[in-house]
Amino acid sequence: MSLSADHSRRRFLHRAGLAATAAAALPLTGCGTDRAATGSARNVAATSDDGPDRLFRDGRFAEAERGYRRSLQVDPKDAHAAAQLGYIALLSNRFGAAERHLSDAVGLNPGDNESRRRLAECFVRQDRHARAIPILNEVGTPLAKGSATQYGHLDGTPYRISGPSGTRVPFTFIDPLPVVEASVNGSAPKRFLVDTYATFDLSPEAAKELGLTAVATVTGVASNTPVTIYLGVLNSLRIGGIEIRNLPVQWSDGAPRPTLPDGTRPAGAFGTTIMYHFLTTMDYARRALVLRRRGHANRSDGLPLWLAGDHYPCSVGSLRDYGPRMVTLDTGGIGHGLDTTVEIAERAGIAVDRDHPIPSPNGAKVYPCRPDRMSLGRAVGRNVLGYAVEKVFPGLPGPGLSSMVGFDLMANFSHEFFKPYAVTFDYASMRLRLARGR
Repeated sequence: MSLSADHSRRRFLHRAGLAATAAAALPLTGCGTDRAATGSARNVAATSDDGPDRLFRDGRFAEAERGYRRSLQVDPKDAHAAAQLGYIALLSNRFGAAERHLSDAVGLNPGDNESRRRLAECFVRQDRHARAIPILNEVGTPLAKGSATQYGHLDGTPYRISGPSGTRVPFTFIDPLPVVEASVNGSAPKRFLVDTYATFDLSPEAAKELGLTAVATVTGVASNTPVTIYLGVLNSLRIGGIEIRNLPVQWSDGAPRPTLPDGTRPAGAFGTTIMYHFLTTMDYARRALVLRRRGHANRSDGLPLWLAGDHYPCSVGSLRDYGPRMVTLDTGGIGHGLDTTVEIAERAGIAVDRDHPIPSPNGAKVYPCRPDRMSLGRAVGRNVLGYAVEKVFPGLPGPGLSSMVGFDLMANFSHEFFKPYAVTFDYASMRLRLARGR
């Protein structure tokens, strides 16, 4: 994800404190706006509407995978098929297959920097950052090289976890977003937003207080203003009884953050890059974050879960009777529960309130809508406030990410939809579970 794209989508919902967010997440290795022109995602868009590419764009990954396998049987040097098989495996955290196919894709097409990025991401998700460093240096963009430098300063194995098998931390606030207290480098407890679209970000004030030193910098844009993003390494993050040591962190000047109900501002935000190290439950109904070690028995129930890039969780959802189709799960949408487009909303039979447009600094036309039913499996939201944008632009949660991830996204499900539920992200079995609170 690009910093500028993330802040653009959060800014156009910023009126009356509706903006989502935590700090912008760094565009790491999986999806970025500086990708090479020869990447496999571009090839997906350029191919015909027949065969496995169409299945892939529709989110029918198992069928697409079978088609790509047949393509490789016909032509073992089909670099595109190898790249897509690697990407599908990565989306499901099948690391062995992802590494094998992505390595083959790069060998067959040395110009495929997108597969090279995904291969680096495959190692990062396994906490094998040292293996990602030379690959990122081969990618050679400022962002990739900055990440490689940051990873080179990690002290051995990253994300070393100690403490009990699980911990439950109460939400200090649930609005504007869930907030928990956590300690960094042994500090007194600080307040952090919990947002699935975040990686791990500190406010510049918190970074200064901790005496952190940037090991690399990259540039980005926040609120239409150029900013410098500082990359560093944190010794310790303690959430409840669990401590995580030796982890990448970032901070930047100029990134807007919401004010908490008591008038203070959070010390930062953390999300999926922390969450996927645990069996993580955002228990909105009981107002708590629950982290359990990944050694817990995995279950096959629930909805499928995929991970694009380092922090775009995806599943399948429906808007009224339209779907199920691919959606993103960005819990950081302040004050609303749905992001989609006017076209998709109307296709689903959802009335769009064109009489009350939401002012947007991007000039995008954004309108409120309230679907009478939206659902993730058996979890149903009724008359949840949503936003429909007239024209998709990069960075909009859900549809705006389609060009970045390479498959079509119908919508984004967000904060207000999840409030009645305990939402569990299981990145071991790649399942999403929602249980209504009692």
